[in-house]
Amino acid sequence: MALPQTDLPSLNKLRVATSPEGVPPFRVGILVGPGFIPMDMVGVQTVFGLLPGAEIHLVWKTTELVEGFPSWWTKPTTAFGDCPKLDVIAVPMLPPEIQNDPEVIAFVAEQGRAARFVIGICNGVLLLGAAGLLKGKRATTGHNSLSILPQLGASETLNADAGVVVDGNLFTAGPGVGSFEAALLVAAQAFGRPAGELAELIIEYDPHPPFGTGKVRSAPAPLVASFEGLMDEMIGHYRKGAVGAFAGQSAS
Repeated sequence: MALPQTDLPSLNKLRVATSPEGVPPFRVGILVGPGFIPMDMVGVQTVFGLLPGAEIHLVWKTTELVEGFPSWWTKPTTAFGDCPKLDVIAVPMLPPEIQNDPEVIAFVAEQGRAARFVIGICNGVLLLGAAGLLKGKRATTGHNSLSILPQLGASETLNADAGVVVDGNLFTAGPGVGSFEAALLVAAQAFGRPAGELAELIIEYDPHPPFGTGKVRSAPAPLVASFEGLMDEMIGHYRKGAVGAFAGQSAS
């Protein structure tokens, strides 16, 4: 059963045009929680919202409001205990206090093992690793966390120049536009390339970075050093929690 739509005729007509009645449900779960990074999930929500049968579940422990960072208040639609089996589970970057939470890791592990497709964006990829979902897989993540992936069982680590890294049903990417690009590639696998192409055209996805500093290889060294210093403490917390959880997963 499709989730209820807002009573806005123009958008409802668009929804019907992209998702006719009677198609099987395609259930997409996006993990949200306190401090989630909206840019790492909005591409997933946007692309899959245009696909046939899409049910978008914004998943958290409860359905109480959570604040994305910063000031992006969001009401989760589905609590962990009520979440159906998902076709897609997508994990954006959340703060280490959330990603290292055993209840969150257990939920991602359970859904990730059963899902048809698993998407990790930026440091959300580390949560997939903590859940044991990177074992033997090629993967990428945000620049500052690349060195952690081998400690989470990844067989090969690729940097941001690789774009979305696809290994079986696992799609990992760096921050921001990675959310759109991973979702578009999953859309093409799930519904065929024409569906992915149409979604890309509907949202007119065609980035034009104004400064050319979005990749480490093209950014000035002092800027890269500043970025790494800014993230250093947080990355340490990610590493400690994710590697410890992964070790526990492997031992069980």
